[in-house]
Amino acid sequence: MTFENDVVVVGGGGHVGLPLAIALASRGKRTVVYDVAEAAVDKIRRAQMPFIEPGADDVLADVVASGMLTASTDPSVVAGAENVVVVIGTPVDEHLNPDPNAIPRALSTCAPFFRDGQLLVLRSTIYPGVTALVRDMVAEMGLSVDVSFCPERIAEHKAMTELFELPQIVSGYSPEATARAKALFGSLTEKIVELSPEEAELAKLFTNTWRYIKFAAVNQFYMMANSKGVDFERVRAGLTFDYPRAQDMPGPGFAAGPCLFKDTMQLAAFSDNTFQLGHSAMLVNEGLPLYIASQLERQHDLSKLTVGILGMAFKAGSDDIRSSLSYKLQRVLRFKAHTVIATDPHVPASVDDTLLSLDEVLERSDILIIATPHKEYRELRTDKPVADVWNLLGNGVLI
Repeated sequence: MTFENDVVVVGGGGHVGLPLAIALASRGKRTVVYDVAEAAVDKIRRAQMPFIEPGADDVLADVVASGMLTASTDPSVVAGAENVVVVIGTPVDEHLNPDPNAIPRALSTCAPFFRDGQLLVLRSTIYPGVTALVRDMVAEMGLSVDVSFCPERIAEHKAMTELFELPQIVSGYSPEATARAKALFGSLTEKIVELSPEEAELAKLFTNTWRYIKFAAVNQFYMMANSKGVDFERVRAGLTFDYPRAQDMPGPGFAAGPCLFKDTMQLAAFSDNTFQLGHSAMLVNEGLPLYIASQLERQHDLSKLTVGILGMAFKAGSDDIRSSLSYKLQRVLRFKAHTVIATDPHVPASVDDTLLSLDEVLERSDILIIATPHKEYRELRTDKPVADVWNLLGNGVLI
């Protein structure tokens, strides 16, 4: 069977799907982005990135100009691609429970366009067993479609290097499915790791949860030291200096974003909520904004002061506010401070129209908090108190 395109990326207008689509197109795969977000699709058609991803802009322009990458809001484009890569992840609800049927439901829009001979690849983090659910869904449709799970492993702002440099994990429910997945992602890198779908699902969850737990440990250390008047950054610098067994200890800060917290809660649900370490990590990381606000409240009468938050994206250099703990800090401070104002050099007004300029925040604020360590704040000079848990200014992290 012949197909007019090599790949269609379902949900391909976002932070995971679009870099993958660009990368595949740059390696000679005729690729289509399918996404329901019309604004994102329109930008892709005009060779404009809908978000910040270093290194992607020029490559996007090249693959769009060459015709190797196109974009559509029409689900029928799924029928024309040999490989269907789905980047829809498993969400957690307000009770922190994952919905394993979310992906099968989300696929209902494009499922009528699945065709015999295709390879269906799940790419985003999913709850263990979802790949099997999708395999069964396809089988019930009477289609001969190979199903695979090949988890994404990139970090935002590193996608255009990590897609080519990091090993790709591939899996499948048959040797043929695994071989096809290996061939597809082998166009990006020669380093391929073969696992079963169940192993691959857990590998992805374990990876993100491991990072989340490491951040929680450091944030707990930070709060312990800070509460006793000790600058944790001096302690960390000392214990890591030329000492290999501590080199992987990160600094404290907000462990946020759309993956780490969510995936830790998925793993907790998978273990029938017996994952005490994961729940403890969640309490520590999610509790850091309240801890910072409470520390400031002990030292200042916040009810009479204006607090300025510097940075609302979830990570440095990003315009992505998904699950950003800066907004949790903002909500906490609104109960404690007279006024709370915020700024971010990357988050556009179309995403948050309450943000002010940096100059206005610096002028109006009595206290400043560096919530996101954007490089634009490194040269900040002010006589006002600054809470800098990231040690961006180099003055330590004591609050």
